[in-house]
Amino acid sequence: MLLNVAKRSCPAVLLTASLLTAGPLAVAQVYPPPAPPATDTLAADQVGRDQEFATPSVVGMGPSKGLVFHYERMPRFNVSSDSKVGTVTDYKGEATKNARLIIKGYIPFLNRPHLKVVMGINYEREEFQFAPPANYQFYQNIEDKGLKVLGAQLAVIRPVNTVNWYLFRVKGELNGDYTSSELGIKDYLKVSSEFVYGWKRSPQFSWGLGLQLGYTFGRQSIYPALLYNRTFNDKWGVEALFPARVTVRRNLSYRSLLFAGYSVDGLSYNIKLREPITNAEGQQLRTLELRETEVRGRLRWEREIYDFLWFGVEGGYRYNYAFDAFDRSNNDRRKIIDSKLASAPYASLELFIVPPRKFLKKTLNK
Repeated sequence: MLLNVAKRSCPAVLLTASLLTAGPLAVAQVYPPPAPPATDTLAADQVGRDQEFATPSVVGMGPSKGLVFHYERMPRFNVSSDSKVGTVTDYKGEATKNARLIIKGYIPFLNRPHLKVVMGINYEREEFQFAPPANYQFYQNIEDKGLKVLGAQLAVIRPVNTVNWYLFRVKGELNGDYTSSELGIKDYLKVSSEFVYGWKRSPQFSWGLGLQLGYTFGRQSIYPALLYNRTFNDKWGVEALFPARVTVRRNLSYRSLLFAGYSVDGLSYNIKLREPITNAEGQQLRTLELRETEVRGRLRWEREIYDFLWFGVEGGYRYNYAFDAFDRSNNDRRKIIDSKLASAPYASLELFIVPPRKFLKKTLNK
């Protein structure tokens, strides 16, 4: 996430270092972090006009997120899978359940005016249920054990001077349908990273260019990224990491923010099969790589409950671009199963903890 960095920095401003998360829901994905609106008395201290070092954040974003609990659910939608090898049958049915649980936390590791380091951890679980019951080996694995992500990341934000800054993040995740007894690092490890170099033109405008290595578009690849954070006035702003996501922000008050936009979310899971599948060359496959990519239009509302506790409510529409299984036995990654998940609405509820305002004021006044 992007970091809110003050002239006199405080731990709270470090909790947003994982904005540039490339793939997983990321879910998501955690969206560009809020900082105080221009009307907030802390705004000038946190990202104000007198800051000594440039940062990616701008006036108008909301509070930094330290600990996040996110739950998401979709209604029924159709599923169809076409086999690309003769030993696997086709499947048509419905997904009666598709739910996601995400828990994320960010811890300031180093907080100096010219160097910020944040460590993050995350746990995610996606569950499916199918009707008719999936008498289909590929979906049986997913239905019984779920798709899991267990990850850790390190983000470094380096303000260079009053104009320039750069951000580097590396993240390692164990992605797959494993259980605790099956967990092996080399079998499930996925690595992603980002580097962005930016310019802080004013307290209201910061932008940057960089590269991302990740799974946002299904397979691991390198693609360019444009970061653009801009606050136009006390009410409106834009927070974007194009092409992965673009968000328009409406500041209802310093305790309430509204967001609208889109995101592209992608994951790669390793699936271990109970029974082997024979590929076109006659090889016995015991693992497959599941690539999931979806595009979401979203509307989100964040509101303070009490000082350090906020909630977020989000709804939107998901278009599934890919949910396909690939052969992992060679570099060709030949497609074994081509699946189509019907588009569907979704809704989510989120609770997150932010630094108390009294603590921020006390720290900034030291």
